[in-house]
Amino acid sequence: MSLKTLLKAAATAVALCVAAPALAAPRAAAPAVVGVPVASVDTVGRQVAAWQLRHMDKFDYVPVNQFRKDTAAPRNWIQAAFYIGLYTFADAVQDPYLASAVIQHGEAEGWGFDGRPRHADADAIGAAWVWAAARTRDPAKLTPIRARFDAVLANPSTVSLDFEPKPEKGDPYCQARWCWSDAIFMAPPTWVALSKVSGDKRYLEHADREFWATTDYLYDKTDHLYFRDSRFIRQRSDAGQKIFWGRGNGWAFAGIARILQDLPANHPSRKKYEAIFKQMAERIAALQGESGYWPVSLLEPQKTPETSGTGFFVYGLAWGVNHGLLPRARYDRVIDKGWKALAAAVEPDGRLGWVQRVGAAPDKVGRDDTQLYGVGAFLLAASEVRALAQASQGQATR
Repeated sequence: MSLKTLLKAAATAVALCVAAPALAAPRAAAPAVVGVPVASVDTVGRQVAAWQLRHMDKFDYVPVNQFRKDTAAPRNWIQAAFYIGLYTFADAVQDPYLASAVIQHGEAEGWGFDGRPRHADADAIGAAWVWAAARTRDPAKLTPIRARFDAVLANPSTVSLDFEPKPEKGDPYCQARWCWSDAIFMAPPTWVALSKVSGDKRYLEHADREFWATTDYLYDKTDHLYFRDSRFIRQRSDAGQKIFWGRGNGWAFAGIARILQDLPANHPSRKKYEAIFKQMAERIAALQGESGYWPVSLLEPQKTPETSGTGFFVYGLAWGVNHGLLPRARYDRVIDKGWKALAAAVEPDGRLGWVQRVGAAPDKVGRDDTQLYGVGAFLLAASEVRALAQASQGQATR
């Protein structure tokens, strides 16, 4: 069966499980997360996944001048973020159709990578390959990623993390390392996951060393947020505020949660990861807008909905509560408000709207804007919100 056929079959199968009227539930007033039915989370999650799977062979909904070519690239970060959310949600709801879509994608791509040997954006798809290898118990699927990462270990880059220097054509020199906040989601979780499934500690050692180099450079110890890259450290908004990009911090916050997911409990850096995760959580919760979304520029007023940053924040906060790092009493209302905002951004056909387009800074966003990474963030959030709701409902029946 071809990948195209598989994706359409998966989308059809998922759609059959979704009752359209159920979409109305998240839009209406609802109690806090403790009262959100698991079924309602699953319904909207399946519908969003189904819409995206139906649109994996034609990307005309993305304007040509808004990175349509990058969107269509099957090994790039845009699709990688979607498949990371998809396999996470597939595991959460135990859906073989969704899982098969990820595996079929990997088979079609030969478990390979694009032509950038050291770029975090190209590393991101490796997380899906590691997941597939573990799920199918087939270590052969890890051959390409191990060869890729071993080449980095044999000659690690020591280039400056300054984002400014760049060749006449091509990426900034620093992107041979993790010199922008997005990279925290793209690369280190993949390296840590590979270390876990392969038993090779070298991958974890590299990820740990590079993560902290990035964090020491870009993490603001006063505001407990990440600058997107070095260009923003001294830059200020028209209102004189520091510029902390919403999605840029969403990438970082969700990335830290994914690192912690696979980091050994006794790892010497674990307490440091947990500390920065808790610091970010406290700051992020305080910046949520009245409507439940987070601003595209976190220290600026909320102007429009934005679902990609919001999805990553809801995912990270719910993950933290589910794993005992964050107190439920402090964060349940924030998570509930954020989840209801996300669900309200889903159109009746399952299309997720209000996703800020590809960029590197806060920007305008409209209702019709959608992108695969926004869907990935939504599915990650759904996976953790359903676990939170499931735990609550289990407690309520005892």
